[in-house]
Amino acid sequence: MIALFSDPLILGLVLLGTTLGITVGGIPGLTGTMLIALTLPFTFSMQPVEGLVLLVAMYVGAVSGGLISATLLRMPGTPAAVMTTLDGYPMANSGRPGRALGLGMGASLVGGIISWFALWQLSEPMADWSTKLGPFELFSLVILALALLAGVGESTRARGLLAGSLGVLVAMPGMHPATGELRWTMEFTSMNEGFRLIPVLIGMFAIGKILDDILGKAEKVEKVTGKDSAWIPLSDWKKHFVNLIRSSGIGTLIGILPGVGANIGSLAAYVTAKRASKNADEFGKGSEEGIVASESANNATVGGALIPLIALGIPGSVIGAVLLGALIVHGLQPGPLLFRQNPEAVHAIIGTVLVANLMMFLIMLICARWMAKLSLIPKNILFPAVTLCCVWGAYALNGLWFDVIVMFVFGLLGCLMERSKLPLAAFVIGFVLAPVAEENLCAGLMASGGSYAPLVTRPISICLLVLAGCLLLWKKKDSANRS
Repeated sequence: MIALFSDPLILGLVLLGTTLGITVGGIPGLTGTMLIALTLPFTFSMQPVEGLVLLVAMYVGAVSGGLISATLLRMPGTPAAVMTTLDGYPMANSGRPGRALGLGMGASLVGGIISWFALWQLSEPMADWSTKLGPFELFSLVILALALLAGVGESTRARGLLAGSLGVLVAMPGMHPATGELRWTMEFTSMNEGFRLIPVLIGMFAIGKILDDILGKAEKVEKVTGKDSAWIPLSDWKKHFVNLIRSSGIGTLIGILPGVGANIGSLAAYVTAKRASKNADEFGKGSEEGIVASESANNATVGGALIPLIALGIPGSVIGAVLLGALIVHGLQPGPLLFRQNPEAVHAIIGTVLVANLMMFLIMLICARWMAKLSLIPKNILFPAVTLCCVWGAYALNGLWFDVIVMFVFGLLGCLMERSKLPLAAFVIGFVLAPVAEENLCAGLMASGGSYAPLVTRPISICLLVLAGCLLLWKKKDSANRS
């Protein structure tokens, strides 16, 4: 592995991929999935190792880059950065954009390194453990994640659950995962696939924010100075040590689960940190613990998601599915045979995760001073530029103007939800989790002959459901005590 990354060409590809990933991840409307999908054809003429190094570096950079716009503009550059907006933006808006970025970058580095270690040492045994989770267990896991929505944001428990339920409802139009029957499409063919995540995400967080600022009260918002340093002294990290390790572990474990991804990993780590914190009331208002939990977890899911990909050929995320295609196109067979037949490909993937995380930290640290100045751009210049970028991002995804219309509709919805104090993060998470829950429930019912009994007879499933119920009751008890 050391010899591989002593090659200037390999290091150059890691640098290129990481830089492109950070850039695309930091622009609302563009995603790492889009970048990797567009880059994949260009890797056909490369050696397999070179192509994999470039694509994996883009993956790491894109997940990390999402914190830039999430922190400075409250517009998550990637879905995984949704939770970072809750505390990153308030901290930046209070005059500390450099510190907010520094906490995000440092936490991303730690999360990435911890997940890399798991990828390096535990890929095969941990991937084998994840295969024990059948569709009923995955459905119960999603129910647990939905129960966590009660703790998202600074809203009340009821508002968080209401916003999450609205997200689930919006995810219903489209094709039924089991029967293929169309539902709630109102006979529009553009609705056959339902509302796509990227237009909804851009609309809720980017267009909604712009509309809220344009239509909102003429309040003077404290300007971000952009002069504070992004370098966080080692002494400041000591108080976050437990949070870093816990959140990185949660992100790694959830990343291993096929189809779950960084969104749930970030949510689970954030809510866990909030429940464990002595300063839970600060979450959603610029909490350092919230930024650290979210960013360490979503970066840790990268290494976790690659474990089932290379060990079993099962993608742990959407980008993992694209990388699976890249492996096959280059004549490599993911799974146990990959370790014996193409060990250099395994070493390339594992090594790239480590090197790209180190490069990501250095690139973002060096450029943080200029990134922080993004928040100083006048809104009459920034908003049109961001709007054009959002329109292009929504349209380029599938080449459909329908997605652009969806983006603006959900932008208006996001603006209305903000004014009603309904948490946008809970809505988006509910929207993301609903299809996962439905697909796994349908798959489980088909396998069990239509019986729901495995939900409560399978040990892992019932444990997850009981834990979800306990979390809801715990939250209810806490709320009662406060009142």
